Amino acid sequence: MAEADEPQPADTPSAGAGPSGPAPAPARRRKADQDPDEVLEHAETPVPSLDELRTALDWAFAAEDAPAALLDRYAQHARLVLEGNRVMNLTSVVEPREVAAKHYLDSWRATRLIPLLGRALVDLGSGAGFPGIPVALAEKQAQVTLVDSMQKRAEFLARTLQTMGITNASAVGERGEEYLALHRCDIVFMRAISSVRENVRLLRKVKHSLKDLVLLKGPSWSREARAAEREAERLGFRLDTVWEHELPENMGKRAILVYRAPGGH
Repeated sequence: MAEADEPQPADTPSAGAGPSGPAPAPARRRKADQDPDEVLEHAETPVPSLDELRTALDWAFAAEDAPAALLDRYAQHARLVLEGNRVMNLTSVVEPREVAAKHYLDSWRATRLIPLLGRALVDLGSGAGFPGIPVALAEKQAQVTLVDSMQKRAEFLARTLQTMGITNASAVGERGEEYLALHRCDIVFMRAISSVRENVRLLRKVKHSLKDLVLLKGPSWSREARAAEREAERLGFRLDTVWEHELPENMGKRAILVYRAPGGH
């Protein structure tokens, strides 16, 4: 994770400047102090209806065997996310078909590859709830913890779980490595969070707290995996499985990477 910039001292007037000289410039704000929702990207974006979202999910899952009742639940979650997106920046993906394919189909396909029955899962940096909420809805016998370091994101996740009555998931407002220092799990999911190398480095101090690390990546996964190979090996993470797949209508290639972690050796 990138370190926040150190605060810079305010500019001072030159030696010859008197009271009428230029006022000192304010100190530059640290990145850590900046509110990521200070500029809302979709405050005025109309929220699609539940029917529109459900139709988009039918389209995205046309070649899959997902139950209709599950897609109903995905549509409910999608609407809550896009409503929340008007008051905090949760996702840049807002067009119904893109939401259905890039968020839900991508997340759901991980449940087809990885045995999740009865397992404890942690969705690290969950944000709007991806992939954790789609996974929890698809596999009700798994226990999912949604972890996000931003308190208001964690509060949004908790409200969403309560509103939807999802009982096999919980939300925690905490840094992922701090949470894993105190809690063990079977699988850590990470989606769209930095590079493979940074992902394994982030977990270096808590690598014995998890058995598998599952990374949901884009088309550059192989370059990332090669760049991370020595670091992952040094830290005890072994790449076990890669599943490549494509989203419909040329929306992009995706890959699911499963690393065996030291906690599972």
